[in-house]
Amino acid sequence: MADRERAEEPAQEDSADDGEEAGPDSSRHETSAGGMFSSYGIASTVLGVVSVAAVVLGVMVWSARRDDVGERAYLTRVMRTAAEWTHVLINMNAGNLDASLQQLHDGTVGDLNSHFDAAVRPYRQVVEKLQTRSTGRVEAVAIDTVHRDPDAEPGTTRPVVTTKLPPFATRTDSVMLVATSVSENAGTKPQTVHWNLRLDVSDVEGKLMISGLESIR
Repeated sequence: MADRERAEEPAQEDSADDGEEAGPDSSRHETSAGGMFSSYGIASTVLGVVSVAAVVLGVMVWSARRDDVGERAYLTRVMRTAAEWTHVLINMNAGNLDASLQQLHDGTVGDLNSHFDAAVRPYRQVVEKLQTRSTGRVEAVAIDTVHRDPDAEPGTTRPVVTTKLPPFATRTDSVMLVATSVSENAGTKPQTVHWNLRLDVSDVEGKLMISGLESIR
């Protein structure tokens, strides 16, 4: 019996040694698996951050483009309003004088509306005195911008010239116009008149109206 027990003891020790040797190996396997999952987690986090940044950048670009398109559309309306008002002014004749002046007055706001008679008196006197028949057209129209801005970076967009807002107006832009009209008097040679005007166009509750008139020489 004693010999049998002594014979079995080394086997038990060997079994214990095997268990001790298996421990470190299993730990290494667990560490390796944990490291693998940690790498995947970091990569997923980085990809997530990049995706969010791309979405934010896309939204910013889209928003800026939308604002730019909206601004261009608005300025196009401003220029069209100025051109239409100028067309009436340069086509005033002895036969349509009162109707033209009323139409022009209805399209004004602010100081120009309050002092309309004084502002258009030179044009009215010419028509009344000469009894002319004029045919005019707008040759060019553009938003007036600042041509000299020492603080602006090269290649940047020049700011639009804005003026004092009339009552209830949310915005005013200046427009430059070049026009010509041909005046005909009875028994005289037709005369070409050149017009160089600056108009202020104001947004009053969504309606565009003329708030300033200036003749440029």
